[in-house]
Amino acid sequence: MTTTTNILKNKEINKIEMIDFYNEATEDYKHWSNDFNMHFGYYIPFKTNLLKRDTMLNEMNNQVLKRLQLKNNKALLADFGCGMGGTIRYALKKNKNLVAKGVTLSEFQVTQGNLLLTGYKGHILKENYNNTSLKSKTYDAAIAIESFCHSGHDKKALKEAFRILKPKGKLVIADAFLKKQEATLCPGGYYAYKQLCNHWSLEKLENINNMVLKLKAEGFSDVKIEDASYKVAPSVLHVPFAIIGFILKKLWQDKTLKRESLHNLKGSFYALLSGLHMKSFGYYIITCTK
Repeated sequence: MTTTTNILKNKEINKIEMIDFYNEATEDYKHWSNDFNMHFGYYIPFKTNLLKRDTMLNEMNNQVLKRLQLKNNKALLADFGCGMGGTIRYALKKNKNLVAKGVTLSEFQVTQGNLLLTGYKGHILKENYNNTSLKSKTYDAAIAIESFCHSGHDKKALKEAFRILKPKGKLVIADAFLKKQEATLCPGGYYAYKQLCNHWSLEKLENINNMVLKLKAEGFSDVKIEDASYKVAPSVLHVPFAIIGFILKKLWQDKTLKRESLHNLKGSFYALLSGLHMKSFGYYIITCTK
């Protein structure tokens, strides 16, 4: 079997595992966020509450949307890997002139997410963000919060975002990236990284400098990189407490932990361990323009 064939096979296996993971474990995110925000948060002193996780998670939504500079004008927003639509609902509550479409491969997220979007000008489609039915040159803005990592920050996702955006449309990505090349990670960092990818069905994390080159190669300009690691860290520190609370809750309810739930918990733990290797991993908000 050739190397190319192996890579394609591994990509397909990862895709299947990722779909199974989110179909089965999404409901567990209710314990992480009442608003079903399936990402980390953004801490601002005196604005967000260190003890109330959703204030930080919703502030991440706010920070991503603020960089789109949509204001209150009529606009069309695409969310690549939207989960249960937490960010979409946040955006539609803030901007009454906004219309939003989200895409996810999880049937559970589509069904339940669209129920939560009842009464809003938003809809979630069961589609691959690498190849959507969204019309070309139609969208004013696109976002991807901790979703492109599932396909290894592949250029196909960037190409698709570029295709659907209008000229001067903006793409904002909030995600974890490597600060070093994978081969140069220390043993501890490499182990945490591989376990993180395994348990959260991530193809890989791209090196941040490589990511900039990929975006420019697809035609994006004015690429701005913001290291938000220290802003995100307080919400990451919630991970061990969330894990313990979730396990105790399940035991109290006399329920067993599903395989996907265990993967989610382990992935969260290794996300914390990876985050401690500050010289190797970082959390970035990337803003770029078509």
